Amino acid sequence: MSQVQTVTVGPGDGDQRLDRWLKRHFPHLGQGPIEKMCRKGELRVDGGRCKASTRLSVGQQVRIPPLPDPDEARAKALLPRTPPRVNAEDVELIQSCVLWKDDHVIAINKPAGLPTQGGSGQLRHVDGMADALRFGMDEKPRLVHRLDKDTSGVLLLARTREAAQALTAALRHKQTRKIYWAVVAGVPTPYLGEIRYGLVKARGHGKGGEAEKMVCVHPRDIGTTEGAKRAHTLYATLYRVASRASWVALEPLTGRTHQLRAHMAEIGHPIIGDGKYGGSGQENMGDGWGAQLGGVISKKLHLHARSMSFEHPRTRKTITVTAPLPDHMKHTWDTFGWTEDLAEGDPFESLQ
Repeated sequence: MSQVQTVTVGPGDGDQRLDRWLKRHFPHLGQGPIEKMCRKGELRVDGGRCKASTRLSVGQQVRIPPLPDPDEARAKALLPRTPPRVNAEDVELIQSCVLWKDDHVIAINKPAGLPTQGGSGQLRHVDGMADALRFGMDEKPRLVHRLDKDTSGVLLLARTREAAQALTAALRHKQTRKIYWAVVAGVPTPYLGEIRYGLVKARGHGKGGEAEKMVCVHPRDIGTTEGAKRAHTLYATLYRVASRASWVALEPLTGRTHQLRAHMAEIGHPIIGDGKYGGSGQENMGDGWGAQLGGVISKKLHLHARSMSFEHPRTRKTITVTAPLPDHMKHTWDTFGWTEDLAEGDPFESLQ
C-alpha cells in the first residue's frame, strides 16, 4: 500500500472527471474502489468531499488515500471473472425497451421506477441489465446520461468507447436536445415561457443526509449563494383540464439534478405525483398547488423524456428518438381525452 498523498491538478489535466483523472495517473485503480473512496470521504478535492463525477480544475489539490500495490492489482485483474448474470425476466424487460439501435448507439424507453444506475439499496437498474443489450458486441453498452428513477423515457447508451466519448461531449456542450412531457397542477401562465431559477443542493434529514433535494435560488442571488448553479428551462402549456391540471412540454437547456421538478414546483405548478417537490397529499383543488389529482389518476410521477435529438457519433446525421408514454401516463391521457398526436411539431419554435 502507498501512503496518503496530495497531488496538484496540472495544466493539462483540467476540466475532466475525478475518476478519469485518477485512472489516468493510477491505471490499476478500478471504478468500484474510486466510488468507495468517495463514499467514505477518503478522496477529497481542496479538502472537501467529492464524487467520482466531480470535475477538476487546474491547481486543485486532490487528497489520495493509501492505494493498493499496482502489481497486486494487476494480478487480481488477471483472475477469471464471472460475468454478471441477468435473469431471463430482466433480459426480456430491457430488450423490450429498445427504441432504436445501430452498431454505435442504443436508445431505450426507460420504465418509470427503474433506476438508471445502482445506489444505496438499488440492486436492479439499467446499468446492471446492460449486458442483455450487447446484441453480439464484445462490450456491454455504456450509459452516457441519466434519468431519475421515477422518470420514464428516452435514455441513450453507447456501444463503443468512441461513441461514448462523442455523446458525452455532445451532452456536456449542449449539442443534444431533450423534450419532456409532464402533467402539472394548475395552468402555467403565460402559456409559453422560461424559468431561470438557480439550483442549490439542500442536505436531507436522514442520518447520512439522505433525501436531499434541490432548492431554487432567484437569479439575482445565484452569484452570492454558495453551491448554487444556473439552470434554465423552457416550458409550453399544451392542453389543460379546466384550471386543475395541464399537459406541458419541458425543455431543459441545462442539465441539473431534479431541474424540471424543482422549477415547476417553484412557479406553483408541481408535476403530478411528485411527492418530493409538490407534496404527497391530495392538495390540488384547482389553485395550481398539490401534486395529486385524486380519483383514477395515478399517484406515480407524471414526467416522461418524450424525445431526444443528437448528432450521430459516426455519421454526423441528426437522429431523433421518440418514446411512447408509460402506462400510468397513458391512462391519464385517456382519462382527459388527450392523444399523443395532439402535440405534433415543435412547441418551442417561437423561442429558438
